[in-house]
Amino acid sequence: TAQFAAMTTAQVAALTTLQVSTLATEDLAALGTAAIRALGTADIAALDSTQFAALTTAQAAALTTAQVAAIESVDFAAIETADLAALGTAAIRALTAGQLDALSTDQWAALGTNQVRALGTAQMAALASDDLNALSTAQFAALQTAQVAGLTTAQVSTLATEDLAALSTASIRALATAAIDALSSAQISTLATVQVAAFSTAQVAALSSGDFTALGSGHFAALLTAQVAAFSTAQVAAIESADLAALSTASIRALSTASIAALSSESIAALSTAQVAALASAQIAALETADIGAIETADLAVLSTAQIRGFSSAQIVALATEQFDALTTAQVAAFSTAQVAAFETADLVVFGTAEINAFSTAQLAALSTTQVGALTTEQLDALTTSQLSGFGSDDIVALGSEGIVAFDSAQLAALSTAQYAAMDTAQFAALSSADITALTTAQAAALTTDHGADRGLHH
Repeated sequence: TAQFAAMTTAQVAALTTLQVSTLATEDLAALGTAAIRALGTADIAALDSTQFAALTTAQAAALTTAQVAAIESVDFAAIETADLAALGTAAIRALTAGQLDALSTDQWAALGTNQVRALGTAQMAALASDDLNALSTAQFAALQTAQVAGLTTAQVSTLATEDLAALSTASIRALATAAIDALSSAQISTLATVQVAAFSTAQVAALSSGDFTALGSGHFAALLTAQVAAFSTAQVAAIESADLAALSTASIRALSTASIAALSSESIAALSTAQVAALASAQIAALETADIGAIETADLAVLSTAQIRGFSSAQIVALATEQFDALTTAQVAAFSTAQVAAFETADLVVFGTAEINAFSTAQLAALSTTQVGALTTEQLDALTTSQLSGFGSDDIVALGSEGIVAFDSAQLAALSTAQYAAMDTAQFAALSSADITALTTAQAAALTTDHGADRGLHH
């Protein structure tokens, strides 16, 4: 052994392959590092597993990349973990697919982070799932983005959740969309919020409905508006109510109109007041009529006038009576004539005097005779004299006698000659003597013979 330790590099280099293959393990272990480097690649290939197992850590570290590449796969598995950890990064990059496949999980776990980072993308893609999962979280955290990007879908689908969680945000973003699609819902659920927030829009689009269900409220709260804008309708439909409520107002506003339409009634009801207030008019208009009734009254009351005007006629019809009752005067005043025409009579009659006073003459003129006829005496009494000009001749008739007598003297005095002329005889007959006496000359002149006959008036 002492004589072997004293051999020069020239002497070692002069050994034949046969001689090298027969060296005793203790004699091989006695060679200096320079002497080891003097061995030819054929000599290295001739060594057996027992001889490789006998190499010292210093000898293993001294191997050139050419020598490492020459080691037969079956012998590579015999290298001690300490010796393997001593290999330089250049030697690691020189490993063949066969050599890598021969490594045990213990050997993989023994590699340093710099060695793992040195593996090429082809080497990484060739790793068996067991070998890949043998890497520690520290080794996973050390991976370069190019290495992660090169992982196959089969490899990604078998990653342990703790290893997946160890990947940097840059590495997460480097995963191919096919790899994202290959992740199980269990894997998705263990991702950190910063990892989910690092997804590209293409990666977000690759998530399944099941993955969306697996994400937690914290994940949704961390999403960027660009990611939310990329949601498909199927993904939106899979979001749980508590998770939807976690989206920022900016994210809510980023949802496409198709996504808004995909929300369930339960999801709509789960929206916070701030989220509802953040909806754009186009998003309001996209709500399914079946879901309109799910909007909480408190949420409805915070809608801007622009949002109110975003409701379609069909959505107006879908609003519940209690929702109408929650509307503010500003919101009532904002309704278009087409929206007003869509009011159901049961909803119209819930408006208080303040809301009735908020109607413009154009809105009142848009009411159908059925709607006008449904107005309560309290609502009619609340109308200002200027509002009354919104009633057409047919509307006057629709008020009936009860509606006419609900008007006070100031309101009656404000009625136009055409409105008086439109009254039927029963309505005119319901007026008090004082009301008749208060008629102006023009109003009296507008009355027909029938009106006068009923009250003893003569032209």
